This record gives sequence, structure tokens and C-alpha cells, in this order.
Amino acid sequence: MKTNMIRRAGLPLAMVPVAALFAVSSAAGQAVSPADIEYPPLRSVEIQQAERIEMSNGIVVFLLEDHQLPLIDVSVRIRTGSRYEPADMVGLASMTGSVMRTGGAGERSGAEVDLFLEDRGAFLGNSIGTSVGFASMSVLTENFDEVLPILADVLRRPRFEEDKIQEAKVQRRSGISRRNDTPGSIASREFNKLVYGAESPYAAQMEYADIDAIARADLVAFHETYYHPNQVMIGVTGDFDRDAVLDAIESEFGDWQPMDVELPTEFMIASADAGKVYFVEKTDLTQTNFRVGHLGTTIDDPDYFALEIMNQIFGQGWASRLFIKIRADLGLAYAIWGGVGAGYDYPGVFQVGGETKLESTAAALEAVMAEIERMQQGDITDDELAYAKESYLNSFIFNFDSVDEILGRQMLYEYYGYPADFLQTSRDRIEEVTKADVARAAQNHLHPDRLLIMAVADQSKLDRPLSEFGDVVELDITIPDAE
Repeated sequence: MKTNMIRRAGLPLAMVPVAALFAVSSAAGQAVSPADIEYPPLRSVEIQQAERIEMSNGIVVFLLEDHQLPLIDVSVRIRTGSRYEPADMVGLASMTGSVMRTGGAGERSGAEVDLFLEDRGAFLGNSIGTSVGFASMSVLTENFDEVLPILADVLRRPRFEEDKIQEAKVQRRSGISRRNDTPGSIASREFNKLVYGAESPYAAQMEYADIDAIARADLVAFHETYYHPNQVMIGVTGDFDRDAVLDAIESEFGDWQPMDVELPTEFMIASADAGKVYFVEKTDLTQTNFRVGHLGTTIDDPDYFALEIMNQIFGQGWASRLFIKIRADLGLAYAIWGGVGAGYDYPGVFQVGGETKLESTAAALEAVMAEIERMQQGDITDDELAYAKESYLNSFIFNFDSVDEILGRQMLYEYYGYPADFLQTSRDRIEEVTKADVARAAQNHLHPDRLLIMAVADQSKLDRPLSEFGDVVELDITIPDAE
């Protein structure tokens, strides 16, 4: 009867809201509770694997065909990063990465490279992050053989034109001049410095003096140190012929000679003292932007999958404890979120972040710390566990909803030394997580006695003094002038 009523309304069953089904059931005298509905288990998903080929000079190539559109995408990872730059040249890696692309390559100037790509509707990018270098190319299949040599020139033969270096410096000086404009950016930046240490490469802050100290020779030296074929992975997806693409890559990169590169494996992390409140005075604000937390963990942590579920329960989404308690029930925060961050080869950050009225700052901080302690005590309900796992698993498909995503993850896992089937096994590991696992993970990774508290606010308008939470340390965020 229920199905007939819906069909007479002219609606496909798949488009009928769940609430409507309950209403129809009730109208038909068959009350249905959501808790009584049994859902079939999610179907297993076979994730297509890219072909992996290792060239004689050490380049690792990944190939994954997709002939739906006449496009080819190339993704490159290089074993480098800003954590390898000298401490007195913060920003060197970032500048090297950008000027490799803008400053000309091979026989072409930067302007000539731009025009060449524009004429063919192609894109080519290059950058260097904290622990990895990136390059990417997107091109019509018919233009692949023309544009691949440009990518090879950018990676192998950048010109580092002086005018483009100066342009990059101007952009970075502009960024420094604006870095205190947004309270959320201040809170995130200063909290990272508290967690990792201001001298750590994971929280390093570029200053005018760093920019002034960087010369073209430094960019050249950084590139020459890290850009060698045995440091490189190249991934290709799209509409291509396997043998033709391999021949093209061999033609452009095959004569690139490998070189041994010694990479440091240990980097300084020195968290600030816990039990204090670190404060930035901003008298033009009507609300407080805060962070509470401490150092996190890495993805290879045995508790990682239990932490993913704990994060869902604790602070991710509309149904999380933080959102329900602090925003919905107490009305203390406009925005609230939190969780234990995990990095691939260095620790992430556990943090709770949010915004609240100046007049409710102390109350919000109290509520946050109470929720951290409650989570750390490990009292997890069956409903919380089920909802968290369902949320995670329902979004799992977005990890491989395109060939670019599939290949990118395969390259990512190999780059950081994770098993090739890490993604495939993740779903099974999540489904196996129990309440006891979540409780253990929370107890192991939430430390109320190590909390760092960071606030950006107008202290004169707070509901109670921040000194109630510990000694107040006011941070100086004044931007130093160039020497």
C-alpha cells in the first residue's frame, strides 16, 4: 500500500525523502522507527590500480588509463620540501618551486612558456610544500607530445629569471604585510608555533629578512640538491596509449642522471609549556578566536583508525559532541570543530578550534576542556559508534571517485612508505573498530594535562580573566622590519 501511494503521487522511490516514507507508513497504520530499519551491508568496492614501472634512472612511473575524454593529466612528486631549507632562509623552497614555473625553462623565457601553454589550452604548475615537491600538467591528448618537453624543462632545466625572482619576493612581502589581518589565521599560525616550536620547520614563519637573504644562487642550489630522477615519481592518467606515453617519458627523462641525496630524517619539535594561556591582543574584535590542544600523531599509529572514528564522534560535523554541546545546547560558539590530526611522516596536531563572543570566552573554554576530558574518559555509546562509522564509510567513495584520485593516492602512499593497499584495507579496519578501541585511542592521545590554550581577542571585554586557566603569556605578533 505504501509503495502504491507513492507511485500515485508520481515520485520515483529513490527520490522520496526518508521522512516521507515514515509518514506514509504511519498513515497506513504501520508505524516504523528509524532504529528498526535494517540496512544491507555496503557492497565491496574494487579499486582500480595504476600500473607501476620503474625506469633505469630511478624514476617511478604510474599509468592509469581513462578514455572518457581526450585529456591527459600528469602528476609529479619530488622528494624535497621546505623542511630541508636553511633556517635563515625560510621560504626558499616555496620560492624555488614557484619560480621554477614562472622563471623560464630550457630555451624558453617565462613569458614564452606561458604563451606556449596558452596557445594549446594546457596547464602546467609547480610548487614545493613542507615535505614534498609537486608538479602537474593537464593537456589535450593531441598536444601531449608537445607539452611534455615543457614539463621536463621546468623540472630539469629551470632558468630562474631574476625579474621573476623579484616578482616572487614582492608577492611574499605582500603576504607578510597582511598576515595579521585575519584573527583565524593568527590563531592557527601561532598555535602551530606553540605545538611544534617556533624554530621547527613545521611552524617556520617567513620574515622580510628571510626574503632579502635569498638570492638566485640559492634557488639554483636548492634545485640542484634535490631534483634528480631517483627522487621523482611521475603519474599519468587519461586518454593515452601506454607504450607511446612510456616512450615519450623515456625520451624526455631517460638521460637524466641519478644522484645520491642525503635527507635528514629528524626535525626539531619543541612544544611550548602547557598549563598557560597564550594570548594575542586585538582590540578591534567582537569575538574570540581560540585553539586548544597539543601535538598529535602519525597515520602509521596503531590507534589511527580508532582515532578517525573518535574524531567523528568528538568534533567533526553536525552530530559531533562539540557541536551539539557547545553550539547547539550552550550556544557558546559560532563555529566549533576538533580532532586529532595525523601526518604521514611527522605528527599532526590535536586541536579544538572555534569562535565565540568576547563575553562568553571563558565559558566556551571551560566547555571545550570539559568535552576533551569526557572524550578522554572513553565513555562511547553504541549510537555514537554506529553513526561515526556510517559517516566515515558513506564518504569513503570520495577517496577514489576519479582516476586522478586513485592514482594520486597510490603515489602518496608509496612516497611516504605506506602499503600499496592502504586505502583498500582502510574500510575493513574502520568497520572493525569497537567502542573499546575508541576509548583506548582517546585515552592514549588526549592529554588534558598537556593542553595549550591560544586565544585572539580583546582581553578587556572577556567574561572572566584568562588567568583563571593559567599564567597568561601575551604573544608579540609585530612584523619585524627588514634590516
